[in-house]
Amino acid sequence: MIELVGDNILIKLNHIKRDTNKWSVLLLTIVLLISIPTLTIFIKLFNGTGENWQHLVENLLPTYLKNTVLLIVGCVFLTLLFGVSSAWIVSRYYIPFRKSLEWLLILPLAIPSYVTAYAYGGIFDYGGIVEKLFIKLDIMNPLGLIFVLSVSLYPYVYVASRAFFLNQSCSIIDASKLLGAGELKTFFKLILPLARPAIVGGSILVIMEVLNDYGGAKYYGVNTFTTGIFRAWFSLEEPKTAVYLSGLLVVIIFAFILIEKWQRGKKKYFNSSKKDYKLKKINTSKRTKICLFTIAFLPVLLGFFIPVLQLLYWSFLVFSSVFNTSFLSVAFQSLFIALLSGLLTVLISLLLIFLSKWNRLSLIKSIEKVTILGYAIPGAVIAIGVLIPTLFFDKWLVSFLNSNFNINIGFVINGTILALLYAYIVRFLAVAYNPIEATSLRVGKSVSEASKLLGKGNFKTFIKIEFPLIKSAILSGFILVFVDVMKELPLTLILKPYNINTLAVKAYEYASDELIAESSLPSLFIILTGIIPIIFLNKLITKNE
Repeated sequence: MIELVGDNILIKLNHIKRDTNKWSVLLLTIVLLISIPTLTIFIKLFNGTGENWQHLVENLLPTYLKNTVLLIVGCVFLTLLFGVSSAWIVSRYYIPFRKSLEWLLILPLAIPSYVTAYAYGGIFDYGGIVEKLFIKLDIMNPLGLIFVLSVSLYPYVYVASRAFFLNQSCSIIDASKLLGAGELKTFFKLILPLARPAIVGGSILVIMEVLNDYGGAKYYGVNTFTTGIFRAWFSLEEPKTAVYLSGLLVVIIFAFILIEKWQRGKKKYFNSSKKDYKLKKINTSKRTKICLFTIAFLPVLLGFFIPVLQLLYWSFLVFSSVFNTSFLSVAFQSLFIALLSGLLTVLISLLLIFLSKWNRLSLIKSIEKVTILGYAIPGAVIAIGVLIPTLFFDKWLVSFLNSNFNINIGFVINGTILALLYAYIVRFLAVAYNPIEATSLRVGKSVSEASKLLGKGNFKTFIKIEFPLIKSAILSGFILVFVDVMKELPLTLILKPYNINTLAVKAYEYASDELIAESSLPSLFIILTGIIPIIFLNKLITKNE
């Protein structure tokens, strides 16, 4: 028996040795490098807690937990209300300006949630337009933050829901009506349950963004896990406490995902109709059209037009004092970092996808998807996961060069743009990876296999055959990463070098110094750079309409 087990292990080792090639080694190296920040957080949890951990658990942790859960529940409810209703209206009914509303409803994604928070803070502040109308309403609290985050993030639910509704079979609705169900009952009893995977997918993205928010929560004075991580790291100077809070936050994220999967159980969602035809739009009375238009337009009014108008008003007041060579320098730095991050992230995504194809070891293929988990982890946690190993490596390198070669150098990675770029790749790899992989799978294997039968290698086949077929997905991934990097705040605040600044950080610094009007100009620049991918995203959705 023992000999048989030993023979089996030997056979497996021989198979691994036989199937290992240069692509396997390169793929495994990339997977390990991308996984280091997440593994660091996990390993550091076993190093014990900081000195103030007990004080934090007794006095602050309940508040962090209560506010974080309240934000999640409130934002999910409101984003579902805004996102699903508007998606169904523009997909199902003929209403005024429907074609314009289809892409206008996605525009709040171009505005960082903390910028929307600044705008509404000014609108309801002393001297703001609401106060001038003799209405006193304080939104600088958890409920106000829920509203602000919801009008900023509902497009995640809207995009996912609308993509499902556009491809929904009309035969199902016809069958429901034959059984006597009305339009409203059909929607709630049939369409909504069928759309659950898409709606839940959008809701999970909303949860990730709520947990990642720092600028809005800090400005509104709401203590959350993310603000707690910053406080532990910078104010208390306790990395161990920050790591423990990061670990708890990651547990909360994955708990939400696991609960949803458990609740879904073994339910399957598919359309069994062989004679399928797309969802038809229906006409209604003029009064109903006006009501439906109002419902669909309200989210984009609250999430885009009102904040942008407030920012434009502020920028008009402070333009001469803010727009200078220093501002242009920060703008160019932001653009350069975002462009470089987008290019590197797309390159790593391509390497992961195609090295996985060229590698013959099934074991490495199965762990490749670990690299895209970074998007499920808030930026502050990723930043700490990057900061700890890079600091360790730099200290070792300085000591090694000094003791062996008498060479004195500063840190190579930590405190430089390299650490920042590395963190962006870890955080946003999934944003570029997913569209490229989806398009790559649609291309299939037959084209590349035909090329290889003609004697062409893997790399030449990719350059001549596969790259032209997936270049639109590569462009899509690049643009989405570019916009996300332009908006990212928590990660950038922790890792940016002292001599480099970004528009997101500049807007945050102005707001923190109570120069809220001055924050409008960098905020508007960020918004302008985000509108192009929003239009591009809309074209992708309506491609099959």
